[in-house]
Order: sequence, then structure tokens, then C-alpha cells
Amino acid sequence: MALEATGLTTRVTSGSPYQLDKSQTLKASTALLKHIKSEAKRKEASSTAKNLLADPVDDSSDEVASISADPIWLVITTKKHIVDQKRLKPGKILLPHSLNILPTTTICLFTPDPQRTFKDAIAHPSFPSELSARITRVIGISKLKARYKSFESRRQLLAEHDVFIADARIITLLPNLLGKTFYKSSSKRPIPVNLEPSRSQPKDSAPSKRLPAHKPAEANSTSARSLAPPAQVAHEIQRTLSCAQVYLSPAATTSVRVGLASFTPEQIAENADVVVSAMVDKFVTKKWRNVRAVHIKGPNTMALPVWLAEKLWVDQTDVLEEEEAKQRLEAGQQRRKRKGREGEEKVREGEKKQKKQKLVDEGFSAEIKERREKLRKQKQEIRDGVAEETRRSESEDKVDKPRKVRAIISGV
Repeated sequence: MALEATGLTTRVTSGSPYQLDKSQTLKASTALLKHIKSEAKRKEASSTAKNLLADPVDDSSDEVASISADPIWLVITTKKHIVDQKRLKPGKILLPHSLNILPTTTICLFTPDPQRTFKDAIAHPSFPSELSARITRVIGISKLKARYKSFESRRQLLAEHDVFIADARIITLLPNLLGKTFYKSSSKRPIPVNLEPSRSQPKDSAPSKRLPAHKPAEANSTSARSLAPPAQVAHEIQRTLSCAQVYLSPAATTSVRVGLASFTPEQIAENADVVVSAMVDKFVTKKWRNVRAVHIKGPNTMALPVWLAEKLWVDQTDVLEEEEAKQRLEAGQQRRKRKGREGEEKVREGEKKQKKQKLVDEGFSAEIKERREKLRKQKQEIRDGVAEETRRSESEDKVDKPRKVRAIISGV
């Protein structure tokens, strides 16, 4: 397949233009990793303080070792929104090179009740010991409700583990229980995993544990009525850890983690090819005709183009003739002007109402002030009258007292 070079990307000269060029993906991956490592070395050379939290191979590569876990993102830009509303349950794309291959990665498992059923399955001899050593905590739904109510406890739980997985039967309950501590970003959101027994499970296989008969599970219950055999549970968990998580939202841009800075360019290119193919086939409506661009980027780098569309519309009906486009533009401008005039009228009406209310309040205040002054004068008049009556009675008592004394003496 011959390739023709352009300014930013390479495009195929034969076959459908709606395909990803693997050489362009490899070229972008190589350039991105080279930039990340060179930037890390530059920061290390300019920095005088040593990174005490890093786990370096030697003393001279602190900064380089610290960026080995930095994610590499694949950014797919579409011409129209993929979905109409945000989805908390992610889609899964199986990667040829897993992002969770380190033996030091710690895993926390959220399960329905009782959690003892899942702990026994993980401790079963048929469960791989390498995977069971990485699952450091199993938390049941009731324990999660009781012990992790505060923000501090949730943040501590988030910091203690690298990956969080959850039984698919309780995945919709976790946003209310874990809150924005876990769901404000997609880096450590719980990943759903199917732990129910397969319908094709043979009858002579190991029976799964069930709850006692006196605890029936309701339709919306969080109780685990059945659990797959330990070998199947391990297989589902390993498969989930090997998948890329796709979180869809009502936007024209979707980012998927396809690698780490410690990967080789070939590994990132292979993961990117698989993710793009699966995204276009499973999630993007109108397939490649709705894809506008594909980029890869690091956490603090510019996005490098991998594929760019020649047309910025999906269908020919989305393209307007010049006259029709001018009419719609004028209609939009008139609509904005009308909304502006309506807004100005509302502002003026609001100002008039405020003035009227102010006048009413001022008149009401003047009336209240006049009533208070009148009441004060009445009280003062009453007090003056009482004082005058008291003085008059005292003066009369002074005049009558000698008369009474003389009358008493004359009577004697």
C-alpha cells in the first residue's frame, strides 16, 4: 500500500481513506516518548532537589524513573457527539499490552454481601496465587456503607490502592457511596467485572456458593445470590485488568488510556490501533465518517496527530449552499438581537419595578415615621398630664393638712 506524505499525517493513496495508518501511529508514538523522556531529563538536570518519593533504578535517573508510570492517552475527536448523556459504566476494549502488568499493583475489590463468599473464592487453591497476592482488600457493600462515610476515609482508601474493581451487580450503587472522591476523574473509578457464573457452565463443574434460603435476594438487592467458580473469577478479573476503559460523555472528544511512558513505541502503536478500531466499530455512530481526528498525547504534552479527516461534516445534507448558509446566519443574528432586546427590556422592567418598590418603601417609611412621631407626642402628653395631676394633688394635700389639724384641735 503506497503512502503519500502530507504536512501533518500520511494518508493512503489506495483503498478507503477511512483507515488508520500504522506507520503514522508508530511515528507519533516514537516522537511522543522521546519528548517525554527528554523533558524528564531536562527537569532532572535543572532541579537541585532530589525526588524522595520516586523508586529509582539508580541515583542518576530519579526523574526518568518517576515518569515511567505516566499514562499515554489516545484522543478521538468526532464531528458529532457520541452519546446524549454521561455514562458512569465504562465500555471495555481488550488490549494486546495490558496497562496493569506490574506485580506491585494493588487491587481493591468491591463485592455484594456477603463478602466472605468472595474472600473464600480468592483463597481457593484453583485461584492464581499471583493474582490473589495483588488483591489486597475485599470490601462488601454493607461494610462500604458503614465504614467509608467521611471524606477522609474515602480519600485514604483511594490512596491505598492502584486499581479498583467491582462486581457488575453493584456498580450502579457505587457513585452514591464513594462520591466525587472516586468519580471526579476516570483514573481510579471502579471497573465493573462480571463475577456471575456463566450460563454455559457444565453441570459437573464446581458449584457456586449461595446465600441461605431465609435471605431471599430482591430485584434491587445487593446480595450475591451466586458466584462463578474461582478459576472463572480469576479469568474475568485478569481480562478486565487487560482492557482499556472507555468513559463516554455527551461531547465530541473521548480520551482512552492506551499505554504508559515505560512502553515501547511499538506497544503503544499496537494498543492505539486496537482501540481506534474498537471505538469506531462499537461506540462511534456513522463509523469513520463521524471521526474528525485521532491524536495521542502525554499528561503534560501537546497532542500529536495520527489521523485527520478531510471533510468536517458527516453527511452531504450537513453542508449548506452559500445562499442558505447566509440566510441561516442572518436568522441566527436576528435571533440573537431579539434575545438581546428582550434581555434589555427585562432589565428595564426590572429597574422600573425596583424604582416603584423604592418609592413605595420610601412612602411607607415616611408614613411609619409620622405615626411614630404622633405616638411619641401622645405618650409625652399623657406623661405631662399625669405629672400635672400629681403636682395638683400634692398641693391640695398641703393646703388641707393644716385645716384638718385645726379641726381636730378645736374638737378636743
